[in-house]
Amino acid sequence: MYKKKALKLWVDGGDIKKIPKQFLKDKSFMIKMLKIQGSMLQHAHKSLKKNKSIVLVAIKDMGSNLEFADNSLKKDRSVVLEAVKRYGGALQYADVNFRKDKTIVLAAIKAATGGGGVALQFADKNLQNDLELIKLADKD
Repeated sequence: MYKKKALKLWVDGGDIKKIPKQFLKDKSFMIKMLKIQGSMLQHAHKSLKKNKSIVLVAIKDMGSNLEFADNSLKKDRSVVLEAVKRYGGALQYADVNFRKDKTIVLAAIKAATGGGGVALQFADKNLQNDLELIKLADKD
């Protein structure tokens, strides 16, 4: 099967199991897939889940796709910040150290989707008691 045919198969509502596994290792193919549906990152080969540019494509579709990234990228400040800006609840998938980082938590609370109380529930207990953050979360 050619990549073009595999991509069309997916776009037309095909089953991921019908896409040859070698395509899930192919960076250019996966970028095209992720632009269609970022959550396809969950099916990408593990080497691509460690690739920052690949993960950022998935995150641009939806911040919650951080869930499918390799743990090394869940510790990358720029990746986490991009994810929580797009979906505040992505904080739950970030490395626990970011849950203590007021700048990251603030960005998560300010997110257009999944911000406010959704994001604050994943913050460290100390930040959950921060009056400034509580007030911002309550505006949501």
